Amino acid sequence: MAKIIHTMIRVLELDRSLEFYQQAFALTPSHQLDFEDFALVYLRNDENDMEIELTLNKGETESYTHGSGYGHVAVCVDNLDAEYQRFSDLGFEPTDIVAFAPDDNLLARFFFVTDPDGYEIEVLERHGHYQ
Repeated sequence: MAKIIHTMIRVLELDRSLEFYQQAFALTPSHQLDFEDFALVYLRNDENDMEIELTLNKGETESYTHGSGYGHVAVCVDNLDAEYQRFSDLGFEPTDIVAFAPDDNLLARFFFVTDPDGYEIEVLERHGHYQ
């Protein structure tokens, strides 16, 4: 059986991305590798055994394109309203909170935020499938 251990995203400014992920999601480096042409930083917190790998290709100056294939990374939180306010106070400009409730059956409450490199992150309230 396979276990998902990380997802990778490319970043232009490592320090800017590290600050964002620490402030937004309390993710801190668990492992770092620095090579001549690139650097890898793996982020996690105590709630996770899966990591986000930030990849910095040294010398790259152009923003990465996400094409039509990238979707988003998702996290869940206990108090969506408090996190929405915290993200707003940090200047992260989250989208409006959406309550997805077909047939008046609440499936999910969420908002999106965009990281410094344009990657979308869905922030879901712990509920139902999203634990």
